[in-house]
Amino acid sequence: MAYPKVGNLAPAFSLQNQDGKLISLKEFKGKKNVALYFYPKASTPGCTTQACGIRDTAAEFAKLNTVVLGVSPDSPLKLTKFIQKYDLNFDLLADEDHSIAEKYGVWGLKKFMGREFMGILRTTFVINKDGKLSHIMDKVNTKSHDQDLIEILRAGI
Repeated sequence: MAYPKVGNLAPAFSLQNQDGKLISLKEFKGKKNVALYFYPKASTPGCTTQACGIRDTAAEFAKLNTVVLGVSPDSPLKLTKFIQKYDLNFDLLADEDHSIAEKYGVWGLKKFMGREFMGILRTTFVINKDGKLSHIMDKVNTKSHDQDLIEILRAGI
């Protein structure tokens, strides 16, 4: 699977958030940048660290006119529990059939403890106000993801 090309329009999506509300990329066009991050599974250690970092830097993302959306193959109910447990302050989107992950080229073969399986490859896409893909973070460190993303946004990418 290949990522969409930087400079092209980002693949469109409409997914349910943790409250069952449909969130579409087009609703941010002309208004805000979007940091779309794909993560494997809610409430796992790495994903929790990553989400809490974003939660704790929400004011910085707001200053940078950026909305952060997390996407995983979890159900809306599981996302609700994740948000409540860790007091997350941004939307998480349910991609249960991983169709959007496939559009973005982040559904692929993973290896863990000697086992191979298909899953989300942790990746973040920065989409500018024009709806164009401006940056791809494919080497995501869960502990510094929020700060790394802020640096990219500050650089004006």
